[in-house]
Amino acid sequence: MNKKVFLPALLALLLLTNGYAQVSFGTPGKINKDWYFTLKNIEDRPVSTFDDSWQKTDLPHDWSVREPLSPTLASATGYLPGGIGWYGKILFVPQEKQGEKLFLYFEGVYNRSEVFINGNSLGKRPNGYLSFMYDATPYVQYGQDNYITVRVDHSQHADSRWYTGSGIYRNVWAIYSNPVHIAQWGVYAYPVVEKNKGILKVEVEIENESAAQSTLTVVSELYDPHGAKVASRSNKANVASGAKSKINVDLRVTKPSLWSIDTPACYTLLTKILKDGKEIDRTSTTTGFRTFTFDPGKGFALNGQWIKMKGVCIHHDAGVLGAAVPREVWRQRLLTLKDIGCNAIRTSHNPQAPDLYELCDELGMLVLDEAFDEWEFPKRKWIKGWNVGEPLFQGSYDFFEEWAERDLADMVRRDRNHLSVFAWSIGNEVDYPNDPYSHPVLDGGKDTGFTQPMFGGYKKDAPDAIRLGSIAKRLVKVIKDYDKSRPTTAGLAGVAMSNQTEYPGALDIAGYNYTESFYISDHEKYPDRVIYGSENGHSVEAWKAVTNHEHIFGQFLWTGIDYLGESGRWPSRGFYTGLIDFGGFIKPRGYFRQSLWSGKPMSYIGAYPISQQGTKFLSQDAWPIWNYEVDQTIRVVCYTNATQARLELNGQLIGETKPYDDKTGIIHWDIPFRPGKLEVVGLDHTGKERSRYALQTSSRPYEINVEKISKDGDLACIVLQIVDEKGIPVMLSDNEITCNIQGPARLLGLEASNNHDMTDYTDNKHRVFHGRILAYIQIAGEVEIRFTSPWLKGVSVSLD
Repeated sequence: MNKKVFLPALLALLLLTNGYAQVSFGTPGKINKDWYFTLKNIEDRPVSTFDDSWQKTDLPHDWSVREPLSPTLASATGYLPGGIGWYGKILFVPQEKQGEKLFLYFEGVYNRSEVFINGNSLGKRPNGYLSFMYDATPYVQYGQDNYITVRVDHSQHADSRWYTGSGIYRNVWAIYSNPVHIAQWGVYAYPVVEKNKGILKVEVEIENESAAQSTLTVVSELYDPHGAKVASRSNKANVASGAKSKINVDLRVTKPSLWSIDTPACYTLLTKILKDGKEIDRTSTTTGFRTFTFDPGKGFALNGQWIKMKGVCIHHDAGVLGAAVPREVWRQRLLTLKDIGCNAIRTSHNPQAPDLYELCDELGMLVLDEAFDEWEFPKRKWIKGWNVGEPLFQGSYDFFEEWAERDLADMVRRDRNHLSVFAWSIGNEVDYPNDPYSHPVLDGGKDTGFTQPMFGGYKKDAPDAIRLGSIAKRLVKVIKDYDKSRPTTAGLAGVAMSNQTEYPGALDIAGYNYTESFYISDHEKYPDRVIYGSENGHSVEAWKAVTNHEHIFGQFLWTGIDYLGESGRWPSRGFYTGLIDFGGFIKPRGYFRQSLWSGKPMSYIGAYPISQQGTKFLSQDAWPIWNYEVDQTIRVVCYTNATQARLELNGQLIGETKPYDDKTGIIHWDIPFRPGKLEVVGLDHTGKERSRYALQTSSRPYEINVEKISKDGDLACIVLQIVDEKGIPVMLSDNEITCNIQGPARLLGLEASNNHDMTDYTDNKHRVFHGRILAYIQIAGEVEIRFTSPWLKGVSVSLD
């Protein structure tokens, strides 16, 4: 990339279609209800009846997370199984639909799926993260029941370095359309902003599957965030039978409202297709105006304002829910991350559900959209714990050569209309030295930057790292064919090795994973390279490497949210370095990060016995517990963005006012334990109070308290907290909670966020962790939910 690159925004979140360009007149319909599922071997043949061996289920559905955890399974995928599963659905197609086309759209199936209708194969898709659509029209029986079956082959259960889930874990849609319609993902809109004027450049692709040429009118209407029409254009198009045609339109707006992190202003683009004056198709696209600027010396600017990206990497599961995550759960998680101060996410290391991108558009969160974790060769998949023992080498590499370019193109075409997406990543750590690529630079020596062999030294029999450059160029070209408005990137794990290849030079911006030590030297050596931290640890030093260097535009922490898989030795459900836990609650390190990232006044305190770690250790993971032995020396750590803070116990000063420690980001006091209310007061430089946070000593567990209920659609999330007789949370409680439901509702799971709890997650009982547990309940009417625990006062919740 030479000097400055100015990137106009592009947008288009599709309101009516939840993530893909609508191809029919009217709203496509979800067909998530009334499916059948079996893990029984049906001899690889689609069926037209579903007997008692098939269980009834609704989608989205992840069968792996509903199976028992076992130490005999792979730690990489969370000690949960894979297998081969079949799904079935009876779809009645009305006779009046004769003459229309029927498409089946799958947002995501993990993995190696094949879809049938009435016994006829519609196609196969090995990638488990991409959305895809099939034309079922040739095999549809109008006026009759039609039998949809889907074979899902996740028999390679250790094919990923993290938990993937198994099955149809995202939404499925049935789409009826006129034979002449907008093509799949066929509306592409991106803005050009100059001074106080905006131009929305729109491309509409039309597909004519009728037997005759069609003369059409394409109408484009743009509505501002308040619903007022601000621009419109009509264009004529002649599309031959069996052909596709593209129409380009410029919609001009004066003084457009700009989409930003704080004010995510969204416009709506309505695209209509008319034939003989009659509307035959339409789609609604959420769009808007904003600009990106990347500069090798100054970093990143949004709408001309230079900012630092405070990013996190996330996987796609939600603890007990597995990979089948409701939209409202993602909404709450993103809002929590924003509250911490996060302004960007990286979709590690695959395209995620359309819901996620739509919510990021709506809420104002930047997105780094990533395609692959491995290319033509497999990475190590750990079986007995992260980096323990001998790995397996299952993976997605076996279909990379055949499918990679199509998968990447589909990711770009699906997601290119999202306000939030600022870059396309073609891979994560595919250059990890000796896993599998190698290069002589790893032997060290003069001019290599290494004084000794690194990563085991150069392995002559390993794949040559030089190949990385040619593959990267090929993938970048695919992206540029469909979107030139954003930069291409990748997460480089072995930047010292990759610098010996053409790989970094093929990218527009270069992501450095855990290699802050190269930020300055590579900036000097490659002055035209835009550099950022694509994956980083939680240390203060890693963040200062961003704030102290203008040319580094941000970092992405590993990780934003605890996730299943990539587990340690048994017992371990997953990777536990998130700012928020499996249930979406802020962890102590989340409050520590909030003190670094958030602009709103905040303070937090946690405590632990000083004898546990020694006098020099200052923890980012101190839990808010104030129950210890009297006179035991306790270290109280404060995470705050205040200039200084003091500590009070029962209203009396117990810890002198101390200034913020810029080196560690932590203020601390070592005090003898006394029961009561421990409170920190954050102060500005004049001594004025800015923030306050308190802990209280609790007595024995007494009752179950409903801390919070959130409800969206048919999903209710109920947070329960064990408290003592005074209502004080009992953080040390591990009582077992039982959930009983009366009425039309289903318990989706109980999540306490304990990484080491490997007990049954499929029943209605579970132990709390730090006194808290979250219940996910799907509701279809008036229900009464009762939570009980031996020796504790229970609680009932009525919902409709």
